[in-house]
Amino acid sequence: MARLTKNQKAALSKIEANKSYTLQDASSLVKELTNTKFDSSVDIDVRLGVDPRKANQMVRGIATLPHGTGKTVRVLVLCTPDKEQEAKDAGADFVGLDDYIAKIESGWTDVDIIITMPSVMAKVGRLGRILGPRNLMPNPKSGTVTPEVGKAVTEVKGGKIDFKVDKTGIIHTSIGKASFSADKIYENALEVLQTISKLKPSAAKGTYFKSIHISSTMSPGITIETKSVAGI
Repeated sequence: MARLTKNQKAALSKIEANKSYTLQDASSLVKELTNTKFDSSVDIDVRLGVDPRKANQMVRGIATLPHGTGKTVRVLVLCTPDKEQEAKDAGADFVGLDDYIAKIESGWTDVDIIITMPSVMAKVGRLGRILGPRNLMPNPKSGTVTPEVGKAVTEVKGGKIDFKVDKTGIIHTSIGKASFSADKIYENALEVLQTISKLKPSAAKGTYFKSIHISSTMSPGITIETKSVAGI
């Protein structure tokens, strides 16, 4: 086992062994545990009582964080010329179609989100082998294939995130930055958890929320008492 650094030991000493914290207490504690020189991300990990191998137990959804992610999101909009100005006015970083498709085919993927229109998906579809492994492929379920490209850009820039359960039954997503106030971390986390609760598959039996943990970059995880979370 790797030896713990001085900072890791100090962080662990602030967490009581085998204790589950309320979501509000954990939102404050995660700030105390963060000792990186950069503004760490705050992440939430939710283990669900589902079997993701079964299509009727897949959990995927969209949440709009009330206080945003704290990250600068680089958005590419692949659209027809008549929609370019709408995308630019909404704050898209890159706007175009054929030129950017050629650029992506040459290996360029320096963006965080790609938004496109149903009418050009035939062209965008051939980028699947490049964008798919990088989780950049536009998808109607995540709201990134839409005729309303301006609205989609505004939502993404404003803190809209999409998430899905992985093959081990865990949803992992970022809910802000360590520089956020404890209240903002709490409210962002609550929005994600309440959204996941509403997405419970009817085929899922037994306990839905198996465990919830909050952590920041390089900090230990804080166990959340699921019963303390309102609305789940």
